Amino acid sequence: MIGLGFLYLVAGATFGAFAILSLITRPRRPGNALFYALIAVSFLLGDRLGNFGNGLLVLAIVAAATLGRMRSDNGDAEAVEQRGSLLFVPALVIPMTALIGTLAFSRLPGIVDPKQVTLVSLALGVILALVICYAWLKPAPAEPFRQGARLMDHIGWAAILPQMLASLGAVFALAGMGDAVGGLIGHLIPSGSVFGAVAVYCLGMALFTIIMGNAFAAFPVMLTAIGLPLLIHGYHGEPARVAAIGMLAGFCGTLLTPMAANFNLVPAALLDLKDRYGVIRAQVPTAIPLLIFNILLLYLVMP
Repeated sequence: MIGLGFLYLVAGATFGAFAILSLITRPRRPGNALFYALIAVSFLLGDRLGNFGNGLLVLAIVAAATLGRMRSDNGDAEAVEQRGSLLFVPALVIPMTALIGTLAFSRLPGIVDPKQVTLVSLALGVILALVICYAWLKPAPAEPFRQGARLMDHIGWAAILPQMLASLGAVFALAGMGDAVGGLIGHLIPSGSVFGAVAVYCLGMALFTIIMGNAFAAFPVMLTAIGLPLLIHGYHGEPARVAAIGMLAGFCGTLLTPMAANFNLVPAALLDLKDRYGVIRAQVPTAIPLLIFNILLLYLVMP
């Protein structure tokens, strides 16, 4: 049965290719190669390293990212042949394959792990899009990976920020932070007020996302503090709606924080914006009304 092992294999092989290309292409980037190699090891061998080994590996990745040895290729981007609007076809293949695969594999048990059908379908979509690009554009075999490594060089350490922050959220949840937060802010909610609980939940998701930089880190804390005990168990809210709209509220916080460096600071750097917080300033008029809308939406559709 195809599951997370397949995804880890694809991701590990990709980062392994980035590591090799960082060593053999000019200018050579040994710091980048070490960073990508460590990430590849985490994907390919993480299940065999155990908790202590993975902890050491995470520390090594952080050290490789912060020692200042990583650098990007500052050369000009290479000219590409114009292909018109058809160039978007491979990009559209990915979400379409993810959608079709999710619907198809859910009706064909025994092929894909039911819990991972969407992620597996997404990975298959990426592979299919890559095959289409090879057949259509006929690049050199290593060219897609070389361009991928070039993009990753520009993004740098921020590439692993979502995984790190999601892991931080899981650690907070296991440490009981959700219960502690629930005890601190639970008294702010008027007794029997569904709207008050919904508002605190969504605002808390946005606030914790602003602090920690990622809604995946905020979600375990706020679900344990407010979502599960009050909205789901107390007011009998539909779990899928509480979780999904809560995440959307958290994403509103993502639009407002420099802690979400991979979303807000990296684009500003890649676009050479004079204002490094220009992306955040442009997103404020969208984030706040959207957060209000999510609060009202969850209140209306929660039962």
